[in-house]
Amino acid sequence: MTDIPDITDSERWVVETTLKERYGNPVEVELADVELRLDPAVPELTLCPAMVWKEQGAGFVISKVGDHRFRCQFFYSVREQYGTGKAEYDDLLECVVALLKLQADHAAQRQQKQ
Repeated sequence: MTDIPDITDSERWVVETTLKERYGNPVEVELADVELRLDPAVPELTLCPAMVWKEQGAGFVISKVGDHRFRCQFFYSVREQYGTGKAEYDDLLECVVALLKLQADHAAQRQQKQ
């Protein structure tokens, strides 16, 4: 069994501060638990703490998968889910900035297609 530490107040602050800077207003970040496969070779799911929020029609999830280890994704629906292309981040700020940039780029591409 893997003991993954809970999300700290300072980690939540990093995310909330970055979101406020990005969107110009406070964004409510909720704490949740998600089940993830930590090792692709092992089918076992592990319960991981996560931060989730919704903004501008997209949902976002940053999961803590270990001490200073994070995974992230954004989604519009069950069929439209996207990651950053990087499996894990050891820097939370880098993780949230990469996630927000990728979603902004993706939203701009979606708007061009309409």
